[in-house]
Amino acid sequence: MISEQRITMTDGPSLVHLIEKANRLVQAIASPSIAQLALRVALAVPFWRSGILKWDGFLRLSETAVTLFSDEFMLHLPGGPYHFPAPAATAFLSGSGEILFPILLVLGLGTRFAALGLLVMTVIVELTVPDGWPVHITWAAMALGIMCWGPGRFALDHVIGRVVGDRRAD
Repeated sequence: MISEQRITMTDGPSLVHLIEKANRLVQAIASPSIAQLALRVALAVPFWRSGILKWDGFLRLSETAVTLFSDEFMLHLPGGPYHFPAPAATAFLSGSGEILFPILLVLGLGTRFAALGLLVMTVIVELTVPDGWPVHITWAAMALGIMCWGPGRFALDHVIGRVVGDRRAD
């Protein structure tokens, strides 16, 4: 049987104590709310960058975006690939989602629903670019994490929940 032994330094705290202190420091840096904020921002960035390229101005879709959905992008489904239905409408919905959902994620407003929207978009992107699965699976994992654990304390959802919760208590 191996018994737990403490290795001590001659003139200082034990090694176990130093490890425990280091663990507490790491936990303070990687608090759940900071991790949740990082997940939200990390998921928002690639979609925002893609979405911003689809627009030529306020509610004015770029010709390139429509062309991509008309000629380039294909859905890789059994028996396919197939063209996207209604390419102009699909490009508009895609571009709108890629702008709106990241904004909501970063603000932490309607966070779980925004993450769900980006998860659905990730599935569609995967069906369009099947070789991109190593990146797409990380997006899906981030979206699922946000949906499961919520936005964290650094979010408007949290503030609104506290205000609504406080009013009910009065």
